[in-house]
Amino acid sequence: MSGIIAEDLNNVFDQDPAARSKWEVIMTYSGLHAIWSHRVAHWLWKKKRYFLARALSQCSRFFTGIEIHPGATIGRRFFMDHGMGIVIGETCEIGNDVTLFQGVTLGGTGKEKGKRHPTVGNDVLISAGAKVLGSITIGDHSKIGAGSVVLHDVPPDSTVVGVPGRVVRQNGIRVHHHDLNHADLPDPVAEKMQQLEREINALHMKIQELNTLQKEKE
Repeated sequence: MSGIIAEDLNNVFDQDPAARSKWEVIMTYSGLHAIWSHRVAHWLWKKKRYFLARALSQCSRFFTGIEIHPGATIGRRFFMDHGMGIVIGETCEIGNDVTLFQGVTLGGTGKEKGKRHPTVGNDVLISAGAKVLGSITIGDHSKIGAGSVVLHDVPPDSTVVGVPGRVVRQNGIRVHHHDLNHADLPDPVAEKMQQLEREINALHMKIQELNTLQKEKE
């Protein structure tokens, strides 16, 4: 445990160019506080000290703004940059050398039982605000773009963006989608406004037809 905690500390300096001294990192990095707290809470969870584990995780959530269920399994050199708003569910399995940014959710899709949260491979980066939901697998060396919503498995060495998330690069090669331009992602609000505009135009045409019929009768 002590070796892993020291490794977490050293990993901050590898990942964050703003880190200047060990004492500064120890005292001020909420992501580091959260993962250290989770290491202890997870140990308690495996010892079936469920209440103590949950109490510790809730205390950590209160102080850091990061919610990690003590049942989640997290590998080595895990780094949360900024961290605020990160949520990691109970049955999540996270590999080594994974980086999460603020607002990331590794959650479920409903009230299903058993394995209901994502499995994240090694050397994965998940950018700010991304939502990875359900019992899916994110392959090794993959990247999830900011704000993406990922609901299906992601192959290794892939880059995913969009809502819903789609693979746009795999093994260094761009993946073309004929039905979706990721530079112009769907906007459900704009689509609804366009639908309303079409319906209003149809009503105007109907009113004009009725007025024309009324004038002919007169």
